[in-house]
Amino acid sequence: MTPSNSSVLFDLDGTLIDTAPDFHRVINLLLREEDRAPVSYDFLRTYVSNGARAMVAAAFNLAEDDQKFDKLHQRMLTLYLDNLNQDSKLFEGIAPCLNWLQEQAIPWGIVTNKPEIYTRPLLHSLGLDKTASTVICPDHVTHRKPHPEALFKACQEIDREPRACIYVGDHIRDIEAGKRANMLTIAAGYGYLNANEDPKTWQADYLINSSANLLPLLESLYRDTPQT
Repeated sequence: MTPSNSSVLFDLDGTLIDTAPDFHRVINLLLREEDRAPVSYDFLRTYVSNGARAMVAAAFNLAEDDQKFDKLHQRMLTLYLDNLNQDSKLFEGIAPCLNWLQEQAIPWGIVTNKPEIYTRPLLHSLGLDKTASTVICPDHVTHRKPHPEALFKACQEIDREPRACIYVGDHIRDIEAGKRANMLTIAAGYGYLNANEDPKTWQADYLINSSANLLPLLESLYRDTPQT
């Protein structure tokens, strides 16, 4: 694995960008509309990586097959589209990491289960749409992660072999997708872990507990990995 033949791919929410503050705001807006008590940030954060449906179900203590659920879910998505980037930001240390990748001519990209309608405006607001070499959303593939299809598509777009690439994610499905694509995997232990979840059990190749540790790890990997 060398800069000339490799790439680093990222999951989005909980790995590259800290979107939990905006999801927390939106969920509490929805709860207020329904005359319900707000939920705490710490409570909601553990559900963010499981998606909008999981957040609505948890906040309202409601099963997804409840007759009220679909209306609440759709309203939540509308509110989120209107509040995509009030407080969302790159995790600490990620901006220097992306800058370093560009300096090394290592293309980086995003492979996410977040639909394109939300992903593209968010990336644009943070100035990432012009620097990411590939952005793969569920709209672009048949199967979502943990299926590796999206990772394979990202590699095709940037002309890289999956075995020479790295995938970074904060959910077990990210690590499973990366391993199934034969990529080196890095578990983002700083991300939106479910309650009582231990990322050590995901069996990623590497585990980092702080986003600030990603750049030193990448520097070490590219320095120490034998050239192929």
